[in-house]
Amino acid sequence: MNNATTREERFEHGLKILERVDGEAGQRVVDALSDINPELGHQIVAWAFGDIYDRPGLAPRDRQLVTLGMLTALGGCETQLEVHVNAALNVGLSSEQIVEALLHSAVYCGIPKAMNATLVAKKVFGERGLLPVEQQPTAGATSS
Repeated sequence: MNNATTREERFEHGLKILERVDGEAGQRVVDALSDINPELGHQIVAWAFGDIYDRPGLAPRDRQLVTLGMLTALGGCETQLEVHVNAALNVGLSSEQIVEALLHSAVYCGIPKAMNATLVAKKVFGERGLLPVEQQPTAGATSS
C-alpha cells in the first residue's frame, strides 16, 4: 500500500508500479506527454498507478481484465489498449485469456469494438511472438 505523502514521493511510488505493470510501454506514454501536458503524465503515474493500481482489492491481472473490458467498451482507445494488452501479459494473463476476454466483450460492447480490440491484441501478440493463439473449443463442440 502507498505511504507516500509528498508529490514527488507519490510520483516515485507510481513509477515503480507503472514499470511493474506496463514496463517500457507505460514510460513511453508518460514521455509522449512531457512536452505537451507533463501534469497529465504526472497524474497518470502518481494517481492512476501509485494510488489506484496499488490498491489491495484486486490482483494486477484482474485489474488488467477490467481495464481491457472498459477500453474495449469505450472504443477509440487503441493506443491505450496496446499498452494494456502488453500489461495484461506482463501481469500473468495468457494470450488465450486475453482473446477470450475480448470475445466476451463482443456481447456487451458490440462486434466492431471487440474486433478493433482484438486487432490491437493481434499486433501486440505478433510483436511478442505469440501468434497464432490457440482457440478454446466452443461449448457443445465435438471433435472428430
